[in-house]
Amino acid sequence: MRWKDGRRSTNIEDRRGQRIPGGIKGGGIGILLLALVGMYFGIDPGLILNMGDAIQGPATESAPQTVPVDPRQEQEKEFISVVLADTEDVWSQVFKEMGGRYEKPTLVLFTGAVKSACGFAQAAMGPFYCPGDRKVYIDLAFFDELQHQLNAPGDFAQAYVVAHEIGHHVQKLLGISDKVDGLRRRLPQREFNKVSVRLELQADCFSGVWANRADRMRNILEPGDIEEALNTASHIGDDRLQKQSRGYVTPDSFTHGSSAQRVRWFKRGYESGDIRSCDTFSASEL
Repeated sequence: MRWKDGRRSTNIEDRRGQRIPGGIKGGGIGILLLALVGMYFGIDPGLILNMGDAIQGPATESAPQTVPVDPRQEQEKEFISVVLADTEDVWSQVFKEMGGRYEKPTLVLFTGAVKSACGFAQAAMGPFYCPGDRKVYIDLAFFDELQHQLNAPGDFAQAYVVAHEIGHHVQKLLGISDKVDGLRRRLPQREFNKVSVRLELQADCFSGVWANRADRMRNILEPGDIEEALNTASHIGDDRLQKQSRGYVTPDSFTHGSSAQRVRWFKRGYESGDIRSCDTFSASEL
């Protein structure tokens, strides 16, 4: 990906080096839940964290501790700031075309654990968007896991992760995520999972729209970049992750979509460059 000549976003909040003692408590069950959630991108952590609060009571806050920041991450931070700037430029243009105004989110870098408006979160959850404060949260160590554990290397694979989370912010601004959240309390879990899949696949499609338009704006794509994104989408499908983690697949529990679905919707957004092509909620087939 051609990124070094790109604009750097100033909407980054760097909390790396601040470690929150305690964080999410609850022993093995809490950690197991987070480990399972950490297999996915973009999940709204509010449900998991609120479950933890209900069981345990409010988390006890302590003063943040300072821990060393990995100097190898400084280039990754710079790269993320360029990708974030590209998302700002693309979505500002898209919203202008729709007669609206894009509100730029903040991207928070953290180490280990972080406090958000959605509650405390640990790095095991992976990158996530919190609609409560409209911020994206990323522990840069996740990119090592992306490469070595999920077999999804490459800078554009990392860009896809950021673009997917920003896709959730776009859904928040358009009122889509609020409507979906309203269904959470009215639908049985199995039925809500189906809605969640459509929400996540739309964020994948939005990330494809971003790739198309960012390339038209700045010629960012190099040979193999789209393949990196498609490879990443393939490796984080619910079916593949469930098969790897427990040896079998339960489609009714899918929350993000299968590998084939995630690839299909990213490609649809990329090939069209049009947000209107991303209506997963009206699609008869995903």
